[in-house]
Amino acid sequence: MRVLSGVQSSGRLHLGNYLGAMKQHIEAQEAHECFYFIANYHSLTTVTEPDRLRAYTRDVALDYLALGLDPETACLFRQTDVPEVTELTWILSTVTGKGLLERATSYKDKIAKGLQASMGLFSYPILMAADILIYRSDVVPVGKDQVQHIEMAQDMAASFNHMFECEVLKRPEAKLNEAMIVPGVDGQKMSKSYGNTVELFDSSKATRKRIMSIKTDSTPLEAAKDPETCNVFAIYRLLAAPAEVRGLEAQYRAGGMGYGEAKKQLAEVVERVLGPARERRRRLEADPDYVEDVLRAAGEKARGVAQGVMEDVRSACGLITAKDTHR
Repeated sequence: MRVLSGVQSSGRLHLGNYLGAMKQHIEAQEAHECFYFIANYHSLTTVTEPDRLRAYTRDVALDYLALGLDPETACLFRQTDVPEVTELTWILSTVTGKGLLERATSYKDKIAKGLQASMGLFSYPILMAADILIYRSDVVPVGKDQVQHIEMAQDMAASFNHMFECEVLKRPEAKLNEAMIVPGVDGQKMSKSYGNTVELFDSSKATRKRIMSIKTDSTPLEAAKDPETCNVFAIYRLLAAPAEVRGLEAQYRAGGMGYGEAKKQLAEVVERVLGPARERRRRLEADPDYVEDVLRAAGEKARGVAQGVMEDVRSACGLITAKDTHR
């Protein structure tokens, strides 16, 4: 089974990325054929400084490798190393109704948050569908907020196949991640766009300071607290061992513990989980040639798959290239 997912290179990756996607991606590599791309085309909707985009793209690769992605098992590549994906995006746009895109809740949410209403942001689901369909992906792991994008990719594949009377594009299926939506320090979904993140590989001191800033209510120290409504506990339960989760939950319900103590316990768990990976990342950062070799080799593999699919797509549409005239 081929698993496909992507991560935007639009900022430093954070706990929401790890718990919502990256952890599952790394776990899946032993059981499935995994294609993971660094979505630097997508990032242009928010990042317009070339140096920043290049740095963020490399950061994503470093983060995945530091967290345990095995380049001998999984395919980690840059989206831009497969330019055919933009060709498929245009072709899909010719069979996609404007109304489908207008119903995208992600677009509406981002506009409401003040992002520019560009055509790139509006047509984002078409590029995302091309990313999925060009590798004939079987499964796409996503959070609940991304299920609509997979449904749109299914619609686009069906529309293309119907329009051109073929079965070229494979219907992908969404696989819901087990993790709930990870709250940011302000209580909203943790997102680079909202500036409310706890970064994966900040220093121990900076990470602790960020965790101590997580928004909580004004329940007095001596009073019992509801862990189910607490942003600190919501993150803790996704990282800590089951026994630790039960222990902290009991402290919440018993009273006598302030939110500051809960934050300290969360900071300790975060350091336990990410501390060793932080050291691996430092070593990888000192070997840029190795990281580039990983990305280049994976890009070649992914592009080989994409080129085969695009030959079928062009044939179905009646599109001719110079290569076709010499057959």
